[in-house]
Amino acid sequence: MTIFRWLWIASIASNLGAWMQNVGATWLMTILTPSPILVALMQTATSLPVFLVGLPAGAIADVVDRRKLLLISQGWMLLVAVALGVLAALHLLSAGILLLLTFMLGLGSALNAPAWQAIVPELVGKRMVAQAVALNSAGFNLTRAVGPALGGLVVAAYDPSVVFFLNAASFLGVLVVVYLWKRPRVESAGPPENVLGAIAAGTRYASHSRALQAVLARVTVFIIAASALWALLPVVASHDLLLDAGGYGLLLGSLGVGAVIGALCIQKLNEILSTDKLTVLASLGFAFATLALGYVHVLLLLLPALAVGGMAWMVIMSSLNVAAQNAAPDWVRARALGIYLLVFQGFMALSSFAWGALADWLGNSAALLIAALGLCTSVLAALRWRLHRIQALDLSPALYEPQRDLALNPRPQNGPVLVTVGYRVIPENHEAFIFAMQQVGRVRRRTGAFHWGFYQDPADPDHFVETFSVRTWAEHLRQNARATVTDRKVEAAALALVAPGTAPTTSQFVAALPPRR
Repeated sequence: MTIFRWLWIASIASNLGAWMQNVGATWLMTILTPSPILVALMQTATSLPVFLVGLPAGAIADVVDRRKLLLISQGWMLLVAVALGVLAALHLLSAGILLLLTFMLGLGSALNAPAWQAIVPELVGKRMVAQAVALNSAGFNLTRAVGPALGGLVVAAYDPSVVFFLNAASFLGVLVVVYLWKRPRVESAGPPENVLGAIAAGTRYASHSRALQAVLARVTVFIIAASALWALLPVVASHDLLLDAGGYGLLLGSLGVGAVIGALCIQKLNEILSTDKLTVLASLGFAFATLALGYVHVLLLLLPALAVGGMAWMVIMSSLNVAAQNAAPDWVRARALGIYLLVFQGFMALSSFAWGALADWLGNSAALLIAALGLCTSVLAALRWRLHRIQALDLSPALYEPQRDLALNPRPQNGPVLVTVGYRVIPENHEAFIFAMQQVGRVRRRTGAFHWGFYQDPADPDHFVETFSVRTWAEHLRQNARATVTDRKVEAAALALVAPGTAPTTSQFVAALPPRR
């Protein structure tokens, strides 16, 4: 907890620098070009790196030492921020170079994010994950309230290069705390993975995890419409409201104040409302703020509307982040978070460009009206993909029994591996057993199988055979180590339907290859 406390304090300084950097860079772009598309591309340059490297970053964070990965990514961002400051001070920044360096800064952030979020359970314990995520959100949004306004004042009083140098300095605190963190050595229950294999396993898990798919669907539907406010806020501030950098920072600060209020209230709100109901109400609140940005041009009226939007944004982001954390077990958590961030930032990047183009065509107010309507219709997603069921999952490890004695000891790279399991089921349980085994098949695929099949013997209808294939013997051993309590419950539900007095018969086969000459 001590390391988490110091890391939280250091992250406050880092996030403060990041928000000041965001204001300075975006405002500088409005000076360099009047095009709404290029201004909106600043959001794209920030978000697109996560879309490109989010999954590999998650795989790397699950395979290598996360502490070392954090040191590398934080050091990279420090160097890029210094480069931005130097070029801005020398007046050598063009719109293209600003976009490029913003993209490079985003690459460091994309590499950092999955590892940063995945270490939370290590630092505070699984029981405190929700509180830690809420505290991180509160700190992030506290800096959102202060950072933009402070950044706007610094840009107005001095020069954008100053905020770039301040952002570079803000990475030093995180680097020091992470360097001093003595992370315990984590022993893997199965053979170690390589990065490419880890990417494949993470993708396979996501494609067969209904819990994670529900989170990804909800964040996709929301962010497509919600990205309009963030993409068009600097354009509205500069061209419609005729504000300077300080005024733009004030708008962002209002969003941040609302987010801090949301962080203070979210625990109480979770006690009153289910996650699904809470996110629906928050989506409507963000729609209200989006509509106000398009049509309310009186600053004193717009600021409280944006505060409502900031509160709604924090509630939704915190709820979805906790759901993503809880939807994946330890062995794949960073990859699941990488996929979550990939979807979030990827659609943020693409949608920001689309909203900028739409505003260039129809005008800012019309584009924001369409986005608000989209947010209102997105609440229907809560009926299709429910988040509250994720809380019932128990993803703590539940390892299978060790492998029986083998006459032949396969090498880790030998494969593919074929596993067959025979069952005997009485006639009245056939239908229920077939349905239960479909859920077992999802478990097999989630944990490593690239093929799964289930068959019934026409000559002996009470005899069923399950087959599944894994790429290598090492991956099969990892599959046995990846089982969770919820997985075992799914298998137990199927086994409860087999004929009394019988037990499944399991066989394992490794691909027989001719000897090398």
